[in-house]
Amino acid sequence: MKITINTNEEVVKTVKEGLARTGGYCPCRLERKEEYKCMCEEFKAQIADPDFEGYCHCMLYYKSK
Repeated sequence: MKITINTNEEVVKTVKEGLARTGGYCPCRLERKEEYKCMCEEFKAQIADPDFEGYCHCMLYYKSK
């Protein structure tokens, strides 16, 4: 398993700007809940799933098997 940053620099720039604007919360979500703080609980659960391969909700991180 390996976690990497998206290779699309424009996506990374946009998401990081959004994280800065929201105080570290996923910029793709309307609510500011603790479980949406980057790295969000949803992606942490996906990391724990041995069958999951793909991007986090905002496409900043990618988990490969």
